[in-house]
Amino acid sequence: MNKSIVLTGITTSGTPHLGNYVGAIRPAIEHSHDVNVQPYYFMADYHALIKCRDPERVRQSSLEIAATWLALGLDTENAVFYRQSDVPEITELTWLLTCITAKGLMNRSHAYKAAVQDNLEAGEADPDKGVTMGLFNYPILMAADILMFNAHKVPVGKDQIQHIEMARDIAQRFNHLYGEHFVLPEAVVGEETAVLQGLDGRKMSKSYDNTIPLFEPANRLRKLIMKIKTNSLQPGEPKDPDSCTLYSIYRAFSTPQEAARIRQRYAEGIAWGEMKQVLFEYIDDHLQAPRERYEALLQSPEHIESTLQAGAERARAVARPFLQRLRASVGIRPLAG
Repeated sequence: MNKSIVLTGITTSGTPHLGNYVGAIRPAIEHSHDVNVQPYYFMADYHALIKCRDPERVRQSSLEIAATWLALGLDTENAVFYRQSDVPEITELTWLLTCITAKGLMNRSHAYKAAVQDNLEAGEADPDKGVTMGLFNYPILMAADILMFNAHKVPVGKDQIQHIEMARDIAQRFNHLYGEHFVLPEAVVGEETAVLQGLDGRKMSKSYDNTIPLFEPANRLRKLIMKIKTNSLQPGEPKDPDSCTLYSIYRAFSTPQEAARIRQRYAEGIAWGEMKQVLFEYIDDHLQAPRERYEALLQSPEHIESTLQAGAERARAVARPFLQRLRASVGIRPLAG
């Protein structure tokens, strides 16, 4: 049976938060138990270097992310779980792809265009000020992550769809020049969970500093939830759940039946303080057992490291022979034999 290959990466530049969980980690954990799927899950530590220049933060984030996935029940027997930097074939593939990728394609990257626009609006003489080649070439490294394992599906947020389209363009160009080697990946966007709101009502993101870390201690979790912005409607006044951050987070964790009951409470005018307490108790209960496993794993970094190394060996068992074929296709091969 040919399994569907699904690939997901998470950048090691911060602590996993509720948005990461419902948007990427939870669906990935579920896929890891699906015998009809071959999942590849990796910590994108090379991607982290594009924006983060704090070595200890990159290392600590790698530890926290790996502990998070394992604490939440990742099936490492089925899923290939690895650190990007432990599979050097990915960076070699990045160069092969760089050599056939048009600069014009990279010019159209949203991240690059946003950086240039920021410089223009700031009146900078150089529109490329502060733009590194890491930022500029980011889509090529992402393409290598995906194409190295010929992933069929790549779960992403809406802001990453362009990068999957670029990966397809790059794969098509390589296939045209050197023969059919790469599957064209498809982006998979979970509409309901891709835009979980943060403390200020905007998308939950490290960039906005509005996140709720996934495994915060109960007292800290409660304080953060109590800080979530709400409007000025009083207890007893009907409220709109669909424009409410509290409800969006509750719905992302709850069953449809539970969400329907809370929606009714909104129609009845639930007080904001009560709703915040309901949300806190629900999430705290939902995460209590994995939080305990997470804390135990943080105390056993050697166990996490051995798990990642085992995953890297499985990944390299696929990557090594594939890269040899790609090398041969571009003319990098032994002169004799």
